[in-house]
Amino acid sequence: MPATRLDEIDRKILAELQADGRMTNVELARRVGISAPPCLRRVRTLEESGYIRGYHANVDARELGFEVQVFAMVGLVSQAEADLSAFEHRCRAWPLVRECHMLNGEVDFVLKCVAPDLSTFQRFLTEELTAADNVASVKTSLVIRGAKDEPGVPFDILEERLNQTA
Repeated sequence: MPATRLDEIDRKILAELQADGRMTNVELARRVGISAPPCLRRVRTLEESGYIRGYHANVDARELGFEVQVFAMVGLVSQAEADLSAFEHRCRAWPLVRECHMLNGEVDFVLKCVAPDLSTFQRFLTEELTAADNVASVKTSLVIRGAKDEPGVPFDILEERLNQTA
């Protein structure tokens, strides 16, 4: 469903929950300027409609002992839909793969992987990823440090765009 079907209150609810998913419904209602019962109804509707896919804690992987983060660019032998879907299904089963995105261009997929150490990632790379059916090539880049890791969408840009078209 396009964002234009959301009213200003819905967008405010989404922006507030994206910034702090732990706030109470009463606090959320106060921030968006409506009473608690309709706020809760709106949140449930946003969840049921798929705008809100879940609530998560933003954990620090390095603090938890996952010292290695790697982006793996994967090329497949075949790009037939059945083969693409099979690879995506396989990625969902690999715990070290935290994100999987199909791309347009020279690389078919980029995977964001985490591991406690380099040897664990190397074992995954050689025994699982490069050995998987239909995988033709894998190029990896080890993350040295991250400069930005911001989930969600920039609601201020969305509001600017909607205000320009109104």
